[in-house]
Amino acid sequence: MTALTVPARPENDASPRPVPWRRMAWVTWRQHRIALAGVATLLGALAVWLWLAGLQVRHAYAATACHPASSLACQNMIYNFENAYVPAARTVAALLQVVPALIGAFVGAPVLARELETGTFRYAWTLSFGRWRWTLAKLVPLAITVTAAAAVFSLLFSWYYQPIFAAGGQIPLDPTLFDLRGVAFAAWTLAAFAIGALAGMLIRRVVPAIAATLAAYAGLALAAGLFLQQHYLTPLVTSNLNLNLNLTLNPNLNLPGSAWILSRWWTEGEATLSQATMNQVIDPIFQRLMPVVPHDEVHLYKQPTYLNVLQYLTHHGYTQWTMYQPGSRFWPFQWIEGGWLLALSALLIAATVWLVRRRAT
Repeated sequence: MTALTVPARPENDASPRPVPWRRMAWVTWRQHRIALAGVATLLGALAVWLWLAGLQVRHAYAATACHPASSLACQNMIYNFENAYVPAARTVAALLQVVPALIGAFVGAPVLARELETGTFRYAWTLSFGRWRWTLAKLVPLAITVTAAAAVFSLLFSWYYQPIFAAGGQIPLDPTLFDLRGVAFAAWTLAAFAIGALAGMLIRRVVPAIAATLAAYAGLALAAGLFLQQHYLTPLVTSNLNLNLNLTLNPNLNLPGSAWILSRWWTEGEATLSQATMNQVIDPIFQRLMPVVPHDEVHLYKQPTYLNVLQYLTHHGYTQWTMYQPGSRFWPFQWIEGGWLLALSALLIAATVWLVRRRAT
């Protein structure tokens, strides 16, 4: 081997030291501080409103305290409280359903899509930090931040809604509320962020990735609310044959007030009857048993009349069956939903990192 054939040797062949994680954390903050400020502003403004509204709701509910609770005056006070505050609370809950989707669309989707769309990833991936570490350093801190913010916000929402639950205005397992409380709201926010990050990597353009994130999140949320939540644990079934009509005035048979009723059906002997058939049977009986009372007090007499109808139908061979989830399953359902959403988010983020490693520069 001569000097002409000896390969050139660099003066310093030591590989460059990798950039520390804390340096990349600073870069992530600098790049995404506006998006994080938007999240803080959105959740902060909503938190202030919830705090002020919650104080008003709690003060109004405290004014309904009277004894005995079953008296006509006390029941009227609870009824007036529900009419005044439950509709507004339901509207608030409906509006808050879009918060995780907005965070996923406007924080998660642009994280990688903006770099890919503008081409700056070519410079970032040539640095000694490495493309997969660069991706993790961007996704993980942002995911933790938005998830923690959502968890704190859900605590405030639960505090706001507590008087509504106490008054019986809604139940904790209500699908329109369930994913806004406990660990579910934070888990849904994390899932929305992960969906946005993967959409940004796949589509590589910001605006289409935002639209895809909103559509994917909406589909997942609808599927969970309509088909998954009610089957997290096997529903319970009861019938009016188990009801002691002399000891209760609950129109939901012998169910607790917090039960989430999934379905009801009637049988006569072994035959299952349609609702149209039962309406033809029940309507004449109900009209005959309904007491004559002023219109504004009808709600106070519906329960005993309903039970009289049930008693009549039971004596004539009709049975009403109810499938339900008890309210005591709120936290088991929360951990089940939070668990599968966490697993899904981890899978989506892992898929995003894998795609980054596979993508040619």
